[in-house]
Formats: sequence, structure tokens, C-alpha cells
Amino acid sequence: MDRGKLIGFLAGILLISIFNSSALGASKKSADGKGGELKVGRGVDLKNKTIKIGTLNDESGRAALIGKPYALGKRILAKAVNAGEVKILPEGWKVELVERDHGYNPQKSVQSLKQMQDDILFIATSFGTPTTLPLIPHLESSEIIAFPASLSSLMAGNKQTPPVGPSYTIEAKRAMDWVVKSAKDKATLKVAIIYQNDDYGKDGLKGWRESAKKHNLKIVAEQPTKPGQKDMTAVISSLKSAGATHILLSVLPSATGPILGTAAKMKYMPIWIGSTPAWIDAFFSPKLIPVKARAMFMNYYQCSGTPYFGEKLPGMDKFMNAFKKYGGKARQDSYTLLSYIQGLAALEVAKRAIANGDITRAGYAKSLAALDKWDANGFIQPLSFKNFPYSAGTRVRVLKPVFEKGSWEVVAGYAESE
Repeated sequence: MDRGKLIGFLAGILLISIFNSSALGASKKSADGKGGELKVGRGVDLKNKTIKIGTLNDESGRAALIGKPYALGKRILAKAVNAGEVKILPEGWKVELVERDHGYNPQKSVQSLKQMQDDILFIATSFGTPTTLPLIPHLESSEIIAFPASLSSLMAGNKQTPPVGPSYTIEAKRAMDWVVKSAKDKATLKVAIIYQNDDYGKDGLKGWRESAKKHNLKIVAEQPTKPGQKDMTAVISSLKSAGATHILLSVLPSATGPILGTAAKMKYMPIWIGSTPAWIDAFFSPKLIPVKARAMFMNYYQCSGTPYFGEKLPGMDKFMNAFKKYGGKARQDSYTLLSYIQGLAALEVAKRAIANGDITRAGYAKSLAALDKWDANGFIQPLSFKNFPYSAGTRVRVLKPVFEKGSWEVVAGYAESE
């Protein structure tokens, strides 16, 4: 090979090396003091020990009532981690949020991902199922893990979208188990459901149907609603005519109020069991639900696979301190707590990836797949991502709101559905 060709050949190898180092991550000396080699990639600044994390929020769309407090949860966690108040990353490591508001618009969600995908390691919040599903091809091609702000069972079927908690289907099954167990006479049960006519509502419907079949119960009414629907007269009339005694609510909080309010006006008081998204802690506020109107929640119960705001658990004190310090004027909200917990799980994976010597996207995914029975030192129910499709959380409990305390009473403890 002559000199000119040799120089060209070596230059080509150099360019390929530079490209691979930039695109896929390069091995650099570990910053953890162990003297090993830490492989880093996009979204990781090894010199400054900073991890860039994406969030795709809904702060202006139809789910903003939940989306705003959810976005706040990650901001609170990021500030607490960077201040050294929540020690989940190795010493000296910090996080930087790269945030976008997609307004619950699937097309805008895809555009937002494309804008940030070259700069982040993973996505800590991808809010909503319809705004996360279109991202999956892009997440797969770029090897980005996106933690969904959704418990839809559809999320569990994609490796890039690990849910942090039991699905709406599992919640519905646990709710039915509780209904049957708590009934004095099973023969008098007449179960029904009001469900939002989308992936979330249909997820609850699926679990409700499957569990009713197992318990040899007939569902006397299945009432779909549209997002944003306010007039629930026909829905409640149908349930009342069917004599429904126990009704699952797979709806958003914007529908829960009109449903319970309409039923109260019609002097219809069955047992209501809400899926996780059916409730928002703003209901505790007298400004939203006046004291004289609280009677409509007399027979309301809530399914939940996560702690409630202020519950006495290890780790809750750190959250409460961070909420008071960084939450501004925000009122208590279970979605802020849920987002914070989800962020803890995501950062636990990052910590393990660093310890494993590989905090590239591929290394992060590998560390996620090894996370098993992690409970944040007793803060949450154990999570596991070892099996796929994901079954990260399987235990659900039933709560009842205590308005005088702005908190909850545990009616039935954590358990798997039968």
C-alpha cells in the first residue's frame, strides 16, 4: 500500500472511531473512585457528573389537572437530588431535566421527543398512553427507555415503556375481589362500570369483565363516557334502572365529580370504586368540594398500588421535606408523589448502571432488566422488571377518603388479585 493510500486508510479509521465515540458512548475513567472504566453515552456529562433526563408533560391539555402536579414531582426530586437531600445517585452526581409540554397531543409528543432525543439518557415522564404509544418506534431505534405516566397494560408490552405500578386491569380485578369479599350476600350484588371510552377505560373494563366471570357475576351495565363529558344524567339513569350496587369508575377526575354529583341529585347511592386516575387530592379542598357536598363521596372507595400523600412510611419524610421546600404554593397531590416515586425508580436504575460501569442507553436498559423486588427501602410495594412483558407491580389495596383529615383510611390491604 502506497503512502497516500495508507494515510487515507488511517484517516478513515480515525473518523469511524470519532463517530462511534460520539454516537454510542466512549469508555472513560470511572468517576466513582474505584479505578474502573465507565462507559458513557448520550445524555451523560462525565466531567460534570450530570445526567440529562427528558420529561414529556401535559401542562396545557385535557389531562393537565393531573399533568401539572405530575410534572412537579420530577422537578421536586431533581432539586432534592442536586441539593444532596435525596441520596440515590453516587456521590457528586446530579441531574438536569430537559422538559417539554406536549399538551396531550400525540403529534406534538413525537415532535418533542425528536427535539430532545440526542441530548438525554432516558425519559423520566412520558405522560399519557395515547401520547406515549406513537413514540415507541422512535424509542426502539434510539434505545431510549421512557417511563410512562400511565398504568395501561399496553405499556407493559413494550420494553421501552416500563410501568411503575399495577395496571388498570389489575386494579379492576382487585376491586372486584374486594366487592365480593365485603358483600354480606353475594346473590344481591349487581356490578357495573362507567369507563372512559379509550385505552385507559377499556383496560379497566377488561379487568372488570374477567374478574366478574371468575366470580360468576353478571355485569348489569357498562356505560362508556367521552373525555370531557359533563352531563351524566343518562349514564346514571341507566345504572339506577339496572339496580347496580357496586360500580367501578375508570374515568378521569373531571368525570368523577359530575358522576357522583348527578347520582346524589337523583338520590342514587351505590358503592363507587375508583381506578387510580379517577381521583385527585384537590377533592379534599373545600374550595372544590364544599363541606355540604361531601356526602356524595360517602360511598366512594379508591384502588391504589402506591402510597398516599403523607403516609407514615420510610422515605415519606424526605419527600414531604422536599415538597415543602421546592413545591412552591402547590397543594398536596397524590400525582406529585407518584411522579416522585417513579423518578426514584428511574434514578435507582441509573445508579446501578454507573456501578456496573455502563451508563450508555444500552447499559441503562440492561440495569433496568436486572431490577428485582426493589421497594425503595420500604417506601413502596416491591417493583420488578426482570420479566417481560413487564409485571412491575401486582399488589393493590382499597382506600376510603377521610375528608376531615385530608387523607385516607385503609379498608383492604395490599393483595394480588385472585
